[in-house]
Amino acid sequence: MSTETPPLAGPPLSKVRRAGNLLFVSGQLPRGADGAIVAGDITVQTRQSLANLAAALATAGATIEHVVKVNAWLTDGRYMDGFNQTYREVFSEPYPARSTVISGLVAGDVEIEAVAWLP
Repeated sequence: MSTETPPLAGPPLSKVRRAGNLLFVSGQLPRGADGAIVAGDITVQTRQSLANLAAALATAGATIEHVVKVNAWLTDGRYMDGFNQTYREVFSEPYPARSTVISGLVAGDVEIEAVAWLP
């Protein structure tokens, strides 16, 4: 193995990937501009993850209104009410299809990925 080139930082993924009229947005953690997980309860962390999702969508010319499917992971089932409260602040009816699972995330208490449709 060569030691001339340092390994790339971060995971090997695309933040947003387009396939035809679909955008696939990788999971967004509640990281602030400095890259650190934001301090706060599930509503604060959900709000940050959704802001990061909106920013990722914007890089591809999409908005939250284009989202048709959301997958979310929470570290604790007791966070569901706070998560749903904040989710409703961002998404409106008709809501995207959604799956939410409880997971052992290693950073933050929520992660959100999405599929968006560009007409």
